Amino acid sequence: MSDQLQKSVMDSETIYTELMIPSYANFGGKIHGGILLSLMDKVAFICASKHSGQYCVTVAVEGVEFKQAVEVGELVTIKASIIYVGKTTMIVGMRVESFKPTDGIVRHTNSCYFTMAAKDSEGNLTTVPGIILENEVQLRRFCKGKIIRKLSLEKRELLKTAVKDQQFNELKGECQETDKCFLTN
Repeated sequence: MSDQLQKSVMDSETIYTELMIPSYANFGGKIHGGILLSLMDKVAFICASKHSGQYCVTVAVEGVEFKQAVEVGELVTIKASIIYVGKTTMIVGMRVESFKPTDGIVRHTNSCYFTMAAKDSEGNLTTVPGIILENEVQLRRFCKGKIIRKLSLEKRELLKTAVKDQQFNELKGECQETDKCFLTN
């Protein structure tokens, strides 16, 4: 663990900007979502590593929704901060904006949350510093992070047990009647 027991949100706040180039485009001519996810993952690593003082890995990504397409030639800015800390994990909140230099318009294209875990030099999970909240906005984000963490854990548990034999038998007929699925045997 870092020598520092607590760090402020500002200590690890990260702002990263990158030009969207033609090789980032998908078949529709817009920036591929995977490119944006990769950039967000890098920014989450930077932010979490600055807070923890450790190497960090991505555990989960929550709430990714691409609200607007990003165009080639735009500048994408990712603003990230730690919104929640647990024992060994942190939630990094991110806001992604695109800026078109030719018209000066800034668009909020998406927001999401990365759960990052701190690892020590042996590759084991390690504790992270607490977080100092300095205003109501940061407290609100921390509370939101706590809810995100709780729902994320519940969702993972639900997905592990989602379709047991009994549930499958109950849903099988309903799926075939109402969904566009066709059993061929």
